[in-house]
Amino acid sequence: MTGDPAPAPPRAAVAVLAFDFGTRRIGVAVGNTLVRAAHPLTTIDDERDERRFDAIAALIDEWRPAILIVGLPLHADGAEHGMTERARRFARQLHGRFRLPVEFCDERWTTELAQASLAAQGSGRARDRGVRDRVAAQLILQGWLERQ
Repeated sequence: MTGDPAPAPPRAAVAVLAFDFGTRRIGVAVGNTLVRAAHPLTTIDDERDERRFDAIAALIDEWRPAILIVGLPLHADGAEHGMTERARRFARQLHGRFRLPVEFCDERWTTELAQASLAAQGSGRARDRGVRDRVAAQLILQGWLERQ
């Protein structure tokens, strides 16, 4: 025995899914707590709740997240508005259906930042809104991971 301390056991990576909730589309990102990196995953483009939750169920089955993050829309000054309560309701539905912990992350400016990022890459047209929504979800998740 050399007297050196034993190395700490490796931390387990915990998968996390994040959602940029919208009434038309839901952007989705995936990441994990070990490497603290978020990646845009997909956009659920359907207004019907059952189809949305079926798509989310498939993602949960595939990625096996330990926690779900929902972007919380707020005014620039932090005040809540109509979409804030809709996002809270969506989070309650996620928890009720999938029995996973759900946390919120402030999503102020994520859509604008995602749009600017896509525009800088030569994208950002109206048909790219689905891409914008999943990039916004990535920004939401990255912000949450960085605060952990």
